[in-house]
Amino acid sequence: MTDTKILDEASQNLSADLAALRDDITKLTASVTKLVKAEASATSDSVYGAVDAARQKLSDSASDAKHRLAGASSDLEATIERNPLIAVLIALATGLIIGLLSRARK
Repeated sequence: MTDTKILDEASQNLSADLAALRDDITKLTASVTKLVKAEASATSDSVYGAVDAARQKLSDSASDAKHRLAGASSDLEATIERNPLIAVLIALATGLIIGLLSRARK
């Protein structure tokens, strides 16, 4: 009988240990889930911030390029108005060079 009593006691201890292990695994799963959600949220916030910063930088660069192009266009127009003959000669030379280069490839 003593052996049966010891076996029953060991079985009860094993059942209690398994129940405690299940509880620990459940708590660990909940903790890992919370951690993963927090990290995913932080990562998505970081990505959104980087995308917004890149979008703003691209917008600023495009605006700056637009202003520079407008300034260069104004300067070119002023130069052509001051020296129309030189502008025509430059356009003629450019056309001849492009014509010669396209002709040589055929």
